[in-house]
Amino acid sequence: MPEATYQPGSCNIGGGEVRRRQLVALVGLFLSVSSLIGLISMNAPREARLAIFFPLLVASVGYVQSRHKFCLAYGFAGTFNFGKLGEISRVSDPASRAADRKTALNILIKSFLIAALATLVVVAVPF
Repeated sequence: MPEATYQPGSCNIGGGEVRRRQLVALVGLFLSVSSLIGLISMNAPREARLAIFFPLLVASVGYVQSRHKFCLAYGFAGTFNFGKLGEISRVSDPASRAADRKTALNILIKSFLIAALATLVVVAVPF
């Protein structure tokens, strides 16, 4: 299968970077589950469950980025990477940078909403 190429507003990371985002999603999921287990085992007040938003946000950002093959940080910075990890290239076209910023913002909003909805579920369910 051929390696993907940079597509403004659509794809700004290759396979290695996608796997890195998948790892971030798994770490965020692990932190979310372990936090929830800790909160339940301590009989923490319902309001304390709101803190689970942050590990859920880490998980959702990693997940959404890996699914879209688009790094929101690279999108905001006007960069992309399809080579070795850490070897980023700059986007020179202003229209492409604008498209990348728009996609990065959409990914951030989508990730925030996923984490917020999951947090509301955790807070609403009686334990």
